Amino acid sequence: MRKRSNSAPQPSSDDSSLIQDLIGLGDFSARKSYYPELLEKVDELEQEKERYKWLFENALHGIFQARIDGAITAANPAIARICGYGSAEHIQKSVTDISQQLFYQPEDYRRLLKLLRRDGQRVGFETQLRTANNKPICISMNVLLKDSEKGILEAFVQDITERKRAQRQLAQLNTELEQRVQERTQELIIAKQEAEEANASKDKYLAAASHDLLQPMNAARLLVSTLQERDLPEQNHQLVERIHVALLGAEELLTDLLDISRLDANVVTADPDDFNIAGLIENLTSEFQPVAANAGLTFESVACHQTIHSDSRLLMRILRNFISNAIRYTSKGRIALGCRRRKSELEILVCDTGPGIAEEQRQAIFEEFRQLDNAQPGRSKGVGLGLAIVDRIANMLGHKIEVRSNPGRGSCFSVRVPLGTSHFQQPVTDPYSQIAAANFNGARVLVLENEEAILHSMETLLNEWGCLVSTATNTEQALESCQRFSPDIVLADYHLDNNLTGTQVLQALTNKLNIKLKAIMITADRSDEVRQEFQAIGVKRLNKPIKPGKLRALMSHLIQAE
Repeated sequence: MRKRSNSAPQPSSDDSSLIQDLIGLGDFSARKSYYPELLEKVDELEQEKERYKWLFENALHGIFQARIDGAITAANPAIARICGYGSAEHIQKSVTDISQQLFYQPEDYRRLLKLLRRDGQRVGFETQLRTANNKPICISMNVLLKDSEKGILEAFVQDITERKRAQRQLAQLNTELEQRVQERTQELIIAKQEAEEANASKDKYLAAASHDLLQPMNAARLLVSTLQERDLPEQNHQLVERIHVALLGAEELLTDLLDISRLDANVVTADPDDFNIAGLIENLTSEFQPVAANAGLTFESVACHQTIHSDSRLLMRILRNFISNAIRYTSKGRIALGCRRRKSELEILVCDTGPGIAEEQRQAIFEEFRQLDNAQPGRSKGVGLGLAIVDRIANMLGHKIEVRSNPGRGSCFSVRVPLGTSHFQQPVTDPYSQIAAANFNGARVLVLENEEAILHSMETLLNEWGCLVSTATNTEQALESCQRFSPDIVLADYHLDNNLTGTQVLQALTNKLNIKLKAIMITADRSDEVRQEFQAIGVKRLNKPIKPGKLRALMSHLIQAE
């Protein structure tokens, strides 16, 4: 019988090595070589942990972690400070349900959860959190749904209370500014309306003043013209001429005063257009050649056919003042009117052989009531407003005025006008600028005038010219005269009694008689509104006081026209 052994089976050397490796006792020297590296990694992890802990606790922005259906699980001091709690531990213990205790508006939290479940995160979500004293505070948060299964979210919170306050203040300032702008705009609208009403009142006042001041002047001029038409003894003829010269001076004074008042009141407006300068030069030549000849001077003009862009009426006034001054201050020699091309402008010049102007006086002559002391004896000195009017008109039109003078040899006044773009404009012509000496041979004239003195004076003058005259003061009388008289031409005053105007009477006659009457409207109102009214109905206009020569020429032109 074999004897049984009591010793246990011994494992093999391979098994021993395996067991030692499994329990970590094998190859001790190899394990020992990894210790320094492992310790270094552990130390780095500890340092990183401390760093993140420091950042977490000292961050300016609030940071917290919470369960989406419950309490705050972690919080830093900044979120506690933002929400008014004494410490991070305090807010963690106090807030057990973030939807009710942390979010001031629970619906905002529900909306945030929907966005997180859809996108996983939300950046710049603005809402209000509830503070420890139950007050709302405006914040902006970046939120991350860290673990959707466990329902963990992490949030970084910025207090935007001051930003919101600044936005509200800015919005309030904008509202106040808009309100101020609206109020100021309304004030400006009211001021503009008041200014327009004031200008309208000024315009009406100046029109009324012009009418009232020039009415007696007009009557006197008509009576003097009637006397000039008659054969009088030489002594009486000289008296009439002296009266005529005195009236011219008074007329010039009143006209200048009224014109500068209208310019200063801004009731004169420019109406620039392209036109040929040739007609304007022709008109000025026809008007001033006889005046210069009477003063013992020669008036010369150089033809020009350039198209320019300006207001022909106002430009004519500038050039008339230049020429009138040249005649007034020139004792002998000549006056010359001409043009010179200056790149994109045309320079229109009026030159004389007068005494010239010292350099230190060349600016002062454009001031009101400034005159030189060298006007020729026996000629009207004016009142010193002509060049002041020129200066205002030129500024209105944007035209440059220049003065060149050589004392003892003469002066040259010029105005620069932009060239026009059209090349086929007809020259501006004045059909009645040339004084006609026609005999009207029984021409029938209806005179419409409410002033008895002027009515009588006009009737007397027209009778001297050979006209058959009928007079009227209102629409009814004018209609009766037309029905029995059939006038060749109507001379109508613009301002009649009871706010009636000559244009209204003329329109009534046209409607009743169904004919187009030839008419001349006589007025002291030089406003643009009245001028445009006359243009619209196609009637000619003469300004008061009437120059009989122009009246005669215009009547002849209209009567002879087809």
